[in-house]
Amino acid sequence: MKRRSFIQKTALSTGALSVASNVTFANTLTNSTTHSYNLKYAPHLGMFKNLAGDDPIDQLNYMADQGFTAFEDNEMRKRPVEQQEKMAATMIKRGIEMGVFVAHEIHWTTPNLASGDLSKREEFLNDIKNSIEVAKRVNAKWMTVVPGHLDLKLKMGYQTANVVESLRQASALLEPHNITMVLEPLNFRNHPGLFLTDSPQAFEICRAVNSPSCKILFDIYHQQIQEGNLIPNMEASWPEIAYIQIGDNPGRKEPTTGEINYYNVFKWIHEQGYTGILGMEHGNSRNGEEGELAVIEAYQKVDGFL
Repeated sequence: MKRRSFIQKTALSTGALSVASNVTFANTLTNSTTHSYNLKYAPHLGMFKNLAGDDPIDQLNYMADQGFTAFEDNEMRKRPVEQQEKMAATMIKRGIEMGVFVAHEIHWTTPNLASGDLSKREEFLNDIKNSIEVAKRVNAKWMTVVPGHLDLKLKMGYQTANVVESLRQASALLEPHNITMVLEPLNFRNHPGLFLTDSPQAFEICRAVNSPSCKILFDIYHQQIQEGNLIPNMEASWPEIAYIQIGDNPGRKEPTTGEINYYNVFKWIHEQGYTGILGMEHGNSRNGEEGELAVIEAYQKVDGFL
């Protein structure tokens, strides 16, 4: 989008009183060389749809123009093959690294992996097989796994053993392709009743599976609610963390809108030598173009730790 047309569009959408401030910031953001991030923050589709349009390819190009070097898409597995291929080609062309997508059908309300039910395990493993093909198509190194709901009829030890066995079999499928499933603990408030909730629990499971293809997705939003004490908990489980996701709390919006000191958290992550992706798995705190510009401004702010 040319700068003149972008400014005109901004003026029409935000009103005369806010034109000056929005246009000044927009002039900065539309320059594709304005910002180089210290970490690989990964937006998702829809985050910049008002500025970039509805087309996924246009959105990927817009992300690259703003300096983002990574992208994640939970729904990639369900997209048509032709669209996956077009998105992959665009990411290669624009130097964008593919982050996670959800690898399987998640059982939010009924037990699956924790139950030890062999038909549920087979369903999961078939999804993993299919997701390997998706991962190869879009050059993904990681895929998200959520073990599903608790089985209230079994003691926790048995449930853990059932989950570990399923993940060992999935790891055997993934290892030849150098693909890693990342286990995501989820908080009790948004997702009550799930088996996997805490970073120590995820750490224990990864150690039991004992595979480079089974690691932790540390979602900072979820773990702020579930356990807090973010940096010490990340440090304790760091050897098994392969992927990080972002969202402020309360609200699950961009950094600077809640209680988490993302400036310090990102500084600590950078100091560990982390070269992986940080998925921007959150909403925008404000609607429209103004809200999308605010997301970019927030990331530039909290990324300024060097």
